[in-house]
Amino acid sequence: MQPFDSSFNRLLIVSYRLPFTVQQTDDGTELRQNSGGLVSAVLSMAEQMGQRQGDSTAKIHWVGFGDASLQSADPATLENDAFVAHPVFIEEAVHNGFYYGFSNDLIWPLFHYFPSYASFKETDFQSYQQANTRFLETLTALIQPGDLVWIHDFQLMLLPDMVRQAIPSATIGYFFHIPFPTYEIVKLLPRTWRQALLKGILGADVVGFHTTDYVQHFLQSVSDVLELPIIGPRIVLPDRSVMVGDFPISVDFFKFNTSAQEADVVNTRQQYQQLLRQNKIIFSVDRLDYTKGIIYRLQGFEWFMAHHPDWQGRVTLVMTVVPSRDKIGQYQELKREIEETVGRINGRFGTIGWRPIIYSYSSLSFTELLALYTACDVALITPIRDGMNLVCKEFVASRHDHKGVLILSEFAGAAQELTDALIINPTDTQEVADAIQQGLEMPESEQQQRMIAMREHLQNNTVFRWSHNFLTAFADVSRYKPELETDLPVPTFVNAFEGASQRLLLLDFDGTLAPLVDDPADACPSESLKQTLAHLAESSDLVVISGRNRAFLEKTFAGISVFLVAEHGAFLKKPDQPWELLDLSADDWVGNVRSIMAPFVERFTGSFIEAKETALAWHYRMVADKDSDAQAMELANQLRDTSFSIPLSVIQGNKVVEVKAARYSKGTVALTILEQKPYDFIVSIGDDTTDEDMFRLLPNWVYTAKVGAGQSFARYRLARQQDVETLLQRISDVLITNE
Repeated sequence: MQPFDSSFNRLLIVSYRLPFTVQQTDDGTELRQNSGGLVSAVLSMAEQMGQRQGDSTAKIHWVGFGDASLQSADPATLENDAFVAHPVFIEEAVHNGFYYGFSNDLIWPLFHYFPSYASFKETDFQSYQQANTRFLETLTALIQPGDLVWIHDFQLMLLPDMVRQAIPSATIGYFFHIPFPTYEIVKLLPRTWRQALLKGILGADVVGFHTTDYVQHFLQSVSDVLELPIIGPRIVLPDRSVMVGDFPISVDFFKFNTSAQEADVVNTRQQYQQLLRQNKIIFSVDRLDYTKGIIYRLQGFEWFMAHHPDWQGRVTLVMTVVPSRDKIGQYQELKREIEETVGRINGRFGTIGWRPIIYSYSSLSFTELLALYTACDVALITPIRDGMNLVCKEFVASRHDHKGVLILSEFAGAAQELTDALIINPTDTQEVADAIQQGLEMPESEQQQRMIAMREHLQNNTVFRWSHNFLTAFADVSRYKPELETDLPVPTFVNAFEGASQRLLLLDFDGTLAPLVDDPADACPSESLKQTLAHLAESSDLVVISGRNRAFLEKTFAGISVFLVAEHGAFLKKPDQPWELLDLSADDWVGNVRSIMAPFVERFTGSFIEAKETALAWHYRMVADKDSDAQAMELANQLRDTSFSIPLSVIQGNKVVEVKAARYSKGTVALTILEQKPYDFIVSIGDDTTDEDMFRLLPNWVYTAKVGAGQSFARYRLARQQDVETLLQRISDVLITNE
């Protein structure tokens, strides 16, 4: 790994917790580091950067919630050789709603797939907004040009966009440390909340998650909730793009590997082994939380004891539960259930000289933790859901002897990396029991083979690489300034166009050749695009295939030698020829459809019915009601459930519900046109539901491109309408070069 060469003046880390406390010592007050996964990971990188750069300007500024003890602290005590702490003070009532309410009673259980534990309170969301605003106030007073702001975790999902709005030029990173769930979970959030949270995260330039699954879940939610186009790992906004990637957090491998061999650890380990009569040891450590699967873990161990009596008296489960949130009733109940289960198992299998489970509800010192990591024969780490889980990585990093077996839940993010562990489903008690047996009986040679592979992975992917990779992603973002946001292979596309002798271009109008506007009558291609189209039409068959009526299209493209297809394929006009009517269906259905649409026009101010020659459309782009999309769905369903004299198609487009005869579509007319000549280059571009008929019916070698967000049959995607103009200009330029 190359050293991180920062091009930023300062690094500002923002997290809910400050990693420091101010403590009194014999020498006065001093800033002391707290413990925690995020703290350890980020602090390791920050310390390395500070030591290397070695001057006061390189200090890391850390912004986080400050408790009452810091309010009276001397500012000088909030700084040490490497860090400057900036506490954020929040009123108690707001903090309770923000932290204990929205963050821990809603986002935490919901995003860990425990929706029944989630509490949806509007007052908590208001507190969450207020608390994020408090962080913003501290940050805006601190940020200087050239700073990198790195925001962390689910407590601060609104903050990136708040900073972006306040300081548009800021460079912002955001990392999400817990699982990001599927859209089915996200959409349980009230619509305005999920929109605000996702929009908040997208204020960042780089957004990071632990695994590729979490990345895909996030991208899906952004596509469905915010309807933004996604090109590869980039979410495309109107004025910039956001890079989203997986950056698996890790541990300081060398710290755990070296510390595990120190004399204090060795002595403590030997004491534990003697106390346990040299029995085999299974070690389990977690903080108290329902996501950790502790009850299922105990049930798996009980199954093992019951079905393998030969191991009774020969193995001990050392289980440490670290206190956490035990003033909350839900956690008190979990603690009671754990202790009852431990007591029942010990009572069922224990003897005067042997307890199957040695349980403690306490924290472990670093020495005690390493002693147990290196003493155990099996590490049993089985969360029901965990963003990453660093305990398993700490265990592997400490096993310099290449011994020991890791049993790991498939629902921990680390399971995607540590594939040489015994991967299990934690809710399957028999599978857990079988894995325990396999681990205890595993030959030493297999243990070594598995452990060496996992240690090599961690040695190459330390916490330093995690931080380094995330920070250097900003360099990739700054270098990536595309003129064209697309996953279309542009050079190949241009070469194919240039080398073709018979070219066909099938282009939608609204949202493709012209930007979407509130009033459809105002839509118009730019003058530069008209010139491009006129030039392309000289050597290609250029077809504008739209839902617009004949008069509009003929007026808009007057003077350009193009094919015009009106009303989704009902009419066709070839260059310099009269219109052909392709739809010969009866129109006795129109009155009935209008009567169904009319109440929606009355209900929603700004909506209107457009009567075309062969279709009827309800437009609602200018409706302010937030519920208009849901009402459009209701209208569409009502129309589909009604019987008419002929089969009809009900099309839900972009802020429009349109009804037409079912026998024709953009796809059918596109097929009719391409059959006229032996075309060797065809491209079809569109942005709406009606264009999917083209994408679906055209041959699979055709270049099909969806404009904007949403699922599509198209092979490629162009992020914005302006990218269509850029792409067409590219192929037009090729023709100019060859003239």
